[in-house]
Amino acid sequence: MFSSQTSSFQDSIDVEERDEFDSEDIAGYSQKIQLNCYYTIYLYQGTSLTLIDSSLPSEAEPELRTYISRRLSKGALLGGMGNIATVELSLPEQAIGCYCCLLEQERSPDQPDADGNGYVICFMGGSEKGLNLFRLELDKYVQGLHSSLQTPELQNLETEVRPYLSRWYEESVMHIYRVVQLVQSNISFLLHAALSHTHVEVTNADERTKADVSRFIKAASLQGLSQQDTTTASLCKAMSEDTQSDVVIDCSSSPPTLTNTVSNRFCDGWIQAFLNAAERCNPFLLRQILENFKLKAIQDMNSLKRFVRQAEMSHYALFRCCQFLQGCGNGDVLLQNARAEHSDLPEACNIIAVLDEFLGEQAQA
Repeated sequence: MFSSQTSSFQDSIDVEERDEFDSEDIAGYSQKIQLNCYYTIYLYQGTSLTLIDSSLPSEAEPELRTYISRRLSKGALLGGMGNIATVELSLPEQAIGCYCCLLEQERSPDQPDADGNGYVICFMGGSEKGLNLFRLELDKYVQGLHSSLQTPELQNLETEVRPYLSRWYEESVMHIYRVVQLVQSNISFLLHAALSHTHVEVTNADERTKADVSRFIKAASLQGLSQQDTTTASLCKAMSEDTQSDVVIDCSSSPPTLTNTVSNRFCDGWIQAFLNAAERCNPFLLRQILENFKLKAIQDMNSLKRFVRQAEMSHYALFRCCQFLQGCGNGDVLLQNARAEHSDLPEACNIIAVLDEFLGEQAQA
């Protein structure tokens, strides 16, 4: 049983061998932190697109405009919802991932025909698969531009809009990479904090670093996984019942000092995968590893729930529960979750109490 668990765990970590990122994808990020990335903003009125600003080479922008026009004519761009695809442009990369979003203008009594008018924002860089991993971040970043686009004739283009568009890759994609670079092998403490819903405080750091860590914790937590709402809510409840000290990251020294840290074998097992991806300077691979980390945690939670139900009727199943908890390395988090989910089921609570005692004995052995 332990060998099969180990194999499954290793499969989750070894995303370099998976289809999500083939060898060509990885090679493209192995030499530099930031790949070539571009932005373009168009004014959309009726059926026409008017270029406002772009960082694309002059020969590539008309090709993008033709592509966007086709998408709009087919109704493929909905207001406020990003669309990601691969486009072929006159660029060194030739084929490149492209995120497009239509920001519709707010209608007013003076402009009854403004429906459908607005701005089309395009971000290009990496691959379609890579950008899809950051769809939520890109959607949020585009929405942050909304207020700046209300200025008549975009008089703030050079002072606000252009600088904002130019930072899309740094702000929407690179935050996970920056956090791994910041804490290095201590990343396991942040992973455990995310799973256990422990607050992380960052001191003696700039606002960007604080925001990066907060976004990393949110991305690594199990909240927001729609198919696991019950599991996630139970975990939140379980952890909130315990008095836990905040994890503190003190950035007054380099490397930063972390206090009140907790980890386990499960979280420690992912350290090298994160460090390897960071060494490749590949933020897309880092995000895929993070998603695999969460998926494995959810799978283990579901396995334990199944074992607990079986253990109510079988001593052998209870033995399998003990084996599973000993092998998975994430027993503390899993039991907290199980305790909350089964709090109104006496038989299950008895099983969990036995498992808790077993884990305690193993820790002291």
